[in-house]
Amino acid sequence: MTASKNVFMFVNSEPTASAAPTGLATPVAGQQHRVLLTGATGYLGSRLAARLVADGFHVVVVKRSFSDLRRISATVARDQMFDVDLEPLTKAFTRFGRIDSVVHCATDYGRKQSSVPEIVEANLMLPLRLLHIAEEFGVRTFVNSDTFLDKRVNEYSLSKKQFLDWLKLHSSRLVCRSLRLEHFYGPGDDPTKFVGWLVSQFAAEVPEIRLTPGEQKRDFVFIDDVVEAFVRVIQDSRNQSPGFVEFDVGSGQSVTIRTLVQELKAFFPDTRSTPIFGALPYRRAEIMDSRPDISGLRKLGWQPRVSLKEGLAMTVQAAFTQLTELSQGVFPE
Repeated sequence: MTASKNVFMFVNSEPTASAAPTGLATPVAGQQHRVLLTGATGYLGSRLAARLVADGFHVVVVKRSFSDLRRISATVARDQMFDVDLEPLTKAFTRFGRIDSVVHCATDYGRKQSSVPEIVEANLMLPLRLLHIAEEFGVRTFVNSDTFLDKRVNEYSLSKKQFLDWLKLHSSRLVCRSLRLEHFYGPGDDPTKFVGWLVSQFAAEVPEIRLTPGEQKRDFVFIDDVVEAFVRVIQDSRNQSPGFVEFDVGSGQSVTIRTLVQELKAFFPDTRSTPIFGALPYRRAEIMDSRPDISGLRKLGWQPRVSLKEGLAMTVQAAFTQLTELSQGVFPE
């Protein structure tokens, strides 16, 4: 989810309800855990919404009135969705019952010609308003999705790191958790993201695929493993005291971009596409060896289960299936 029209809004600009509860909510045994989720119409958020519903959580989706609902239409009922661009955000915390956890997955990467104000709105201002209101209404937990990128790389990474500072500031009053995500990928992901983009390039047999030298190392983690990490963190936070904890989410295995490209190309043996390494420069403040520390998640019983080869195979197979369906006149609803 990206920005609404009112971009630069002060944190306390939302109306304050006169009956807002105070203090952290105490978990009640047997009571359904209610999660307010942003970004549910996106790739990660939709997968997380489906998993939470399957696990018995009550999921409330914060979205925009014009959001594409195809990814969640079969998972979340329309009356459990809140249009953030049409009503004050405080109403999302009263209409559906007491919120136990806020999970912020809405992100603007800046890839679709987003303006800087739109990027800042999605990655900083929206979660900041959510954080402020959550504290007012006694929400116990705030779970944030973060990036492994250095804040100097671009507007996206800077805005994500700026919110992280605010989350830490509020951690004396809420259980604050942040998941620093490595490159996650999987079937059905957005083709503007790196793995999805590469798959589309090879499938379309683009003659030359322009890339950096490709010596930078990245950790590629499958979407199901990322979703499992979020679920473990949400479950663990239910009985924790206020404080800030950060978790790295990755496979634990870093490979060079060059290796990733070559492994992916192997699934397209007849492609006429040629990767051109060195055609593009490295980004500013490029991380040359990203190695996440996943020991924190392992303590929660989490571990990555899908290898890179298995994950790429599933991703490519899904792309082939979609191309076949399109060629036969079968279109997604």
